[in-house]
Amino acid sequence: MLRDVKIGPTVIVIFGASGDLTRRKIIPAIYNLFIDGWLPETFSIVGVARTASTDEAFCHQLREGVDTFSRRGKAKEEEWSKFASAIKYMAADYNDRQTYLSLLEDLDAGWRQSANKIFYLATPPTLFTVIVEQLGQLKAFRGEKNYRIVIEKPFGKDLESARALNQSLTEVFDEAQIYRIDHYLGKETVQNILAFRFANAMWEPIWNRSYIDHVQITVAEKVGVGRRGGYYEGAGALRDMVQNHLLQVMCLVAMEPPTSFQADEIRNKRVDVLSAIRPIEKDEVEKFAVRGQYDRGVVDDQPVPAYREEENVAEDSGKETFVAMKLYIDNWRWQGVPFYLRTGKHLPGRVSEISLQFRPVPHHPFSDSVTPANRLAIQIEPKEGIMLRTQAKEPGLGMKIKPVEMHYTYQEVFKSASPEAYETLLLDVVRGDPSLFMRNDQVEMAWSVLGSVLEIWENSIPVDFPNYAPGEWGPKGAEDLITRDGRSWLVPACLESNRKDGICP
Repeated sequence: MLRDVKIGPTVIVIFGASGDLTRRKIIPAIYNLFIDGWLPETFSIVGVARTASTDEAFCHQLREGVDTFSRRGKAKEEEWSKFASAIKYMAADYNDRQTYLSLLEDLDAGWRQSANKIFYLATPPTLFTVIVEQLGQLKAFRGEKNYRIVIEKPFGKDLESARALNQSLTEVFDEAQIYRIDHYLGKETVQNILAFRFANAMWEPIWNRSYIDHVQITVAEKVGVGRRGGYYEGAGALRDMVQNHLLQVMCLVAMEPPTSFQADEIRNKRVDVLSAIRPIEKDEVEKFAVRGQYDRGVVDDQPVPAYREEENVAEDSGKETFVAMKLYIDNWRWQGVPFYLRTGKHLPGRVSEISLQFRPVPHHPFSDSVTPANRLAIQIEPKEGIMLRTQAKEPGLGMKIKPVEMHYTYQEVFKSASPEAYETLLLDVVRGDPSLFMRNDQVEMAWSVLGSVLEIWENSIPVDFPNYAPGEWGPKGAEDLITRDGRSWLVPACLESNRKDGICP
């Protein structure tokens, strides 16, 4: 039975339905929502792709995806049969007007006028504008508030292309109908940043420049690009990770307290952060941004190729697989506090973490040794949790101070698995809640922040690539970026060698 809110009949149209994203993420997410009773009793899924197939073959492909990638494991026969009965498939040409006329007939058949109709663009970015313009050719798709469109990343490749895509979208849909998806914003711990900050009176008074020395945001992957070399050659780590994931997480850490949790209020606060980020001048890019590319090496006793040796990658590629950046937010709360961001492939582990390093105590009366500063770590992956490191007296004679930790993981406390990010985001689309989605000005502002770095990197060939080995924390330049400020990169809490509490596998 549907919980919390009444949702009307809903049809979800997935363009690019034969692709990997649909099989691995979208359908497993929708299936879990169905099993948990979050979908309306009356719903339908229409898969649209260029591949010739049948309803039965398409459902078989989707079931294999659910069995492999759903957090629940293999689907139960009775539940899958009921779910699959709502699935249809349409082989179509995205450039053909008849595709959209046939789709319109299918959408109108058996549906009340009030049904929610969601278009999910799970296609390559080159088809986004094609599909939107074709939809706009039919009057029925214009101005109907029950239509919504979901756009996957990458949303443009720079500010100019993002603006052009926004213009195409807003010529057909109102901004309130457009859902630009960033799956990082659907992660439970990322959402919990707001609850942690604004539901606890102890944090907000010290969440500022007076108490926080600096902030580090790390999103590391242990694997290389694998079969995504073709995509990565057009994107790179700066576009793939920093422009969306890392900047959006940074906004949640740095935003001002909202007056309410209405969608536009939350998004306004995030845009305020982006607009306050200090511009990086072109002649200062090297001082604020470092790029790297992994070489061949050994991971877990297995040889791995260099990025330039990966499939569909140019032999002399200058595309970065690692980025480290330093950003400042010029406002009252954060003036002078550096935000250090880093992300990359073939790093020491798979981990996403936000670390807030507090200022040291002004005087150390306990011993001649320096007492480490307090640290708050918000762990996003692989295990969701929060760790606070403080100082305490070690038992025994004398006054010996030792770091101690208070921590919890979601699994330990709440005794249940968190929903996948796509489940959270897709449910919000069905409900019509855009809070966790990026608005047009937020996307464009994020591209503006990186504009000078993108331009310089696109127009200069790195002479030192490849410049880090698999299993290292990026190139030497990344260390120099932070050590010249008298600081150092923090090892993510779950990767520290002395951990024995199982907070990270």
